[in-house]
Amino acid sequence: MDRRSSDFVDPEDLGSNPSAEMSMGDLIGRRLGRRAAVRSLVGIGAAAALARELLGGSALAQPAGPSSLTFAEVPHGLDKTHHVPQGYDAQVLIRWGDPVVAGAPGFDPANLTAAAQEKQFGYNCDFIGLHALPAGSTAGDRYLMVVNHEYTNTNLMFAGLGEGRASRTKASKQQAEVELAAHGGSVIEIARDGGSWKVVPDSKYARRITGTTPMDVSGPAAGHDKLKTSADPSGRKVSGMLNNCAGGETPWGTWLTAEENFNGYFGGDAGKLPDAKAYKRYGISKATWYAWAQHIDRFNVEKEPNEPNRFGWIVEIDPYDPSAAPIKRTALGRFKHEGCHHALTKDGRVVIYMGDDERFDYVYKFVTAKPWNRQDRAANRTLLDEGTLYVARFADDGKVEWLPLVHGQGPLTAENGFASQADILIYTRMAADLLKATPMDRPEDVEANPVNGRVYVLLTNNTRRTEQQVNRANPMARNAHGHVIEITPKDGDHASTEGAWSIFIVGGRPGIDPGARYHRATSENGWLSCADNCTFDSKGRIWIATDGAPTAAGIADGLYGADTAGYGRGLTRCFFQAPTGAEVCGPILPPDDSAVFLAIQHPAETAGSTFEKPSTRWPDFKDGMPPRPSVIVITKRGGGVIGS
Repeated sequence: MDRRSSDFVDPEDLGSNPSAEMSMGDLIGRRLGRRAAVRSLVGIGAAAALARELLGGSALAQPAGPSSLTFAEVPHGLDKTHHVPQGYDAQVLIRWGDPVVAGAPGFDPANLTAAAQEKQFGYNCDFIGLHALPAGSTAGDRYLMVVNHEYTNTNLMFAGLGEGRASRTKASKQQAEVELAAHGGSVIEIARDGGSWKVVPDSKYARRITGTTPMDVSGPAAGHDKLKTSADPSGRKVSGMLNNCAGGETPWGTWLTAEENFNGYFGGDAGKLPDAKAYKRYGISKATWYAWAQHIDRFNVEKEPNEPNRFGWIVEIDPYDPSAAPIKRTALGRFKHEGCHHALTKDGRVVIYMGDDERFDYVYKFVTAKPWNRQDRAANRTLLDEGTLYVARFADDGKVEWLPLVHGQGPLTAENGFASQADILIYTRMAADLLKATPMDRPEDVEANPVNGRVYVLLTNNTRRTEQQVNRANPMARNAHGHVIEITPKDGDHASTEGAWSIFIVGGRPGIDPGARYHRATSENGWLSCADNCTFDSKGRIWIATDGAPTAAGIADGLYGADTAGYGRGLTRCFFQAPTGAEVCGPILPPDDSAVFLAIQHPAETAGSTFEKPSTRWPDFKDGMPPRPSVIVITKRGGGVIGS
């Protein structure tokens, strides 16, 4: 989010964690040691034995063979449009302002209103989920597609506001209300029509969720005094969801959407309020990103000091029931959530993996108290309200330990400011600090591979960690390009509180960027920068979307595929490149791997871009039409499996 504008503070780069615990960079230094630093200079010419040590032992038992992905790689570049491999087609499925619900007006960029936006596709699409129609079907021709709308680029939505950060605080009340309506999410019905996909108009399932949609609060923190406001003295009803970045789904077919950088919507002087310490830890300050606090009282912390506590949660939504209220599940903790993907324990309980997307923050998982009921969908309605939340500690010997965030255990007591489990969940970051979890380099997607059972943690970057902090000859100092960690749960059980970790890849250009590490056969177009989201195809291959590569590496953000096993393990290959200013989000493939859906967020978010003169007018390329965040679908010409 906003990682390209030179005058804007990266919201994940606030670094509000005061913990002195060993950073992920320190641990990588201990794990890889001096030989790893030497190996980074060897780059793509590294010997097979060294590659074998780096990439996880037996995976490369002999010199690497080719990747199982056989598409012709897209050359690295950066221009105004998108690019796919030869033999593939990309189709724009839905754009900002396109109709979602019946009766939605046509898109008119010169006359934006909140009433219209509440019926139209929102801005800056991020996570994408596919829910089969009919429910439980495996036919694969009709889906409910759920899409997050993370944030808004005020200066690209409205004329006359100029460029950069200052433009966002110039919005009028009417414009702020449009922005609020452009947040949240969309549910649309899509269908395969021959070799292409289309949105089904006026679907009975179609729905917009916005920054004002009524929502319930459930779990241990529901009704807590810190969640009560003048509009909601019960502490159990919230108006809307904000900054929904990545997400996930449950085994029973509901949509989990993650509230991430909620702090930037609030204004007022948080420093003079009783909860000033907590506000600081969550990044709430006078430096609001938007004009909302000027026009809407609930976003001014001096007027409604508890309103920020009502955001930063995982929200569960039933896409099959448009009348069902979204529910903020407090048992999963409050932080800057990035992703909430599920796995199953050996005894059938559900595990939700999550990252806190800020540098020096943590990786979490939640384990339900009861197993998933496969026969009775309704029986799972409150499953996410009971269970144990854990935070990860990564040891330098390759072990990972999951530490329970449970009231009364260890330092999580009233003497340390946690009078109940609700306190721990509202102030999860501060509780995790006390447990001495491992500060990470911006944990974004954390997702279990359904084929090999391993968990992949995408760490986008952390440019503020210095050599002095690492205190070793370590390629991860000033980590501009990020890396991916692979976790193997003990005994293959996601319920285990122990496991092993290793490095899957380290971003950057091999032989040039310190620390860059991939399969030795990675091509000049296959290296990547700033891994953000991921998904897996039916063969267990990982598909990595990036966010920040233009700034960090001078190339477009894109989508990269790689094997996670065999001779091609860790051999990333470039499949897609986004237009200038855009990041790639929410990659997902249907079960037959016949397509890949991508969310293309904030096209033209570059220095100097304005509504009048954007750096690209993607995807319409029409005079007077602003750039429009969109969902696209990529298919193989003539049909077939994506990637091979």
